[in-house]
Amino acid sequence: MIPEDLRYTAEHEWVAAADGGAVRVGITHFAQDALGDIVYVQLPEAGAAVAAGESLGEIESTKSVSELYAPVAGTVSARNEALVDTPEVINSDPYGAGWLVEIAVSDPAAVDALLSADAYRELTES
Repeated sequence: MIPEDLRYTAEHEWVAAADGGAVRVGITHFAQDALGDIVYVQLPEAGAAVAAGESLGEIESTKSVSELYAPVAGTVSARNEALVDTPEVINSDPYGAGWLVEIAVSDPAAVDALLSADAYRELTES
């Protein structure tokens, strides 16, 4: 369950092109499966600056609390407000309704430097 049209990080986030040069970010099926039932998500406010590789929030499941990392540098342009009341949608639809934030990317080339679907598949199968 690794969509070919997305980019990925070693921390199990996915990145998809969004409107206006922004990217949409979420966690992968692999990540949500490892976390178990997700019960809470803390996300940055729109307008927050994020740095690639730095924490941008937390995700809590019945098993643990994990950091969420920014896959690219930029400014948060939107966050998925629906996750406040229904964080469990990340488990059922991690690549759709379970997206986390949108980031206006400061360096579009940074997206191309992320893992391809094949590279992410190798990472998760090893």
